[in-house]
Amino acid sequence: MSLQSIKQQFFALLDKPYSSTHYLVSWVFLRGLAVIYFAAFASMAVQIEGLIGANGILPIRSKLTEIARLFPNSKYIEFPTLFWINASDQALMLVCLAGMAAAVLLLMNMFARMALVLCYLLYLSISVAGQDFTAFQWDVFLLEAGFLGIFLTWGSELIVFLYRWLIARFMFMGGVVKLASGDPSWANLTALNYHYQTQPLPSPLAFYAYYLPQWFNEFCVAAVLVIELIVPFFVFLSRRFRLFAAWSFIVLQGSIILTGSYNFFNVLTILLCLFLFDDEDVEKRLPTQLISAIRQKQSSPTSIANAAAKFWVALVLLVCATQIWMYHAKRTPVTPLDYLVQATSTFALINNYGPFAIMTTERLEIIVEGSNDGNSWQAYQFNYKPVNLDQPLKWNIPHQPRLDWQMWFAAMEKPAADSWFAKFMGRLQEGSPQVLSLLAANPFPEKPPVYLRALLYRYSYATREQRAATGQIWQREYLRVYWPLESQCCCCTKRS
Repeated sequence: MSLQSIKQQFFALLDKPYSSTHYLVSWVFLRGLAVIYFAAFASMAVQIEGLIGANGILPIRSKLTEIARLFPNSKYIEFPTLFWINASDQALMLVCLAGMAAAVLLLMNMFARMALVLCYLLYLSISVAGQDFTAFQWDVFLLEAGFLGIFLTWGSELIVFLYRWLIARFMFMGGVVKLASGDPSWANLTALNYHYQTQPLPSPLAFYAYYLPQWFNEFCVAAVLVIELIVPFFVFLSRRFRLFAAWSFIVLQGSIILTGSYNFFNVLTILLCLFLFDDEDVEKRLPTQLISAIRQKQSSPTSIANAAAKFWVALVLLVCATQIWMYHAKRTPVTPLDYLVQATSTFALINNYGPFAIMTTERLEIIVEGSNDGNSWQAYQFNYKPVNLDQPLKWNIPHQPRLDWQMWFAAMEKPAADSWFAKFMGRLQEGSPQVLSLLAANPFPEKPPVYLRALLYRYSYATREQRAATGQIWQREYLRVYWPLESQCCCCTKRS
């Protein structure tokens, strides 16, 4: 019996057509990827100057100077960004606009491969330069998915395998970190008792989800663990198993979208589920003329394309195996493998994932206030993070307000004199227009206040009865002064 017949019988046994194709799937995926890239660049365009511009919180020029001093001979490798060429505010905006233009080209299927390369390089430049404000899993998730998209245009089915490997790895690691963290809220199925209230930016539905019955929340947590720990293995089984995995992932990510705002993160995860379907599944939902146009332009992968795809499959599996070994052995591998892991991580080509490893059990909020006399204080208003007790909950998908997100993390950390938060407060004292543009309202439009402080509160949802009677969504408890540090002043900083 020939090897080919053995393969055919094996796949037939798994009820998976051996000849299934993914040209239509790939075409639809790339159009969806274009939309996500466009949203990511557009989201950064409206805030990049306030975050890393010359008058921003973490000016990129200062960071480049520091990197050049620390790594004079390898600065481009250690900090791969196009802003080495020009780091002006105009250059920051130009990169965002160029990324949006490249995404439009990809959406229109014009110069698709070049557009994919541009999107990857431009977003890599932003994610590296963004420092604390782009240190999120979804930024590297988009870069890894986008880089594979460059290979996808070559038509090799091996890249489909890598996309399946990516979605399976992402989901499985999400479950592993929950168990490995030792967080009891996952083990005793109480994670959702806190999540709807303590997540960074709850959606309007999160308030109502918080009051769902306990048995239902426990069922949902158990379902999450099953979907993340068991279902990922279905990705590599027969078509029926793959379809079950796809819809399980889609339902999970859709549920997260309903109750929380995580920009393009969940949308990208759902988009990756396309590779768990075959062309025959997608064909039923596309116009006949579009299908004909796509098939007319499809081409068989060249031997070079197949060789490159095989090389990348081997590299991905090698790096993933090394990462797993490092995680368990708590050691760095031999030098060549260590360099390989570092290089792929620096360029966000092969990444570790694991969202929601530890559940936050209380919601701490930093309220920034200013005053001209030290007695009457007014709060700075943020676009999405809670400040006022009756502030409406909002959806902001696919936009990510990076400052609002970082305020959530800062509330759980001790303030430091050299932190981004200290620099943020300094910009408020200066009255930086770029930083103030990141806020919903500035209570001191004429000039910055004389005094500035930040207070720490514990926030929790109001009861359903309170909300019905007063419209109040939150209630809060004052904890302490968060800023300035005790070494600076006991109550506030003063503008010089």
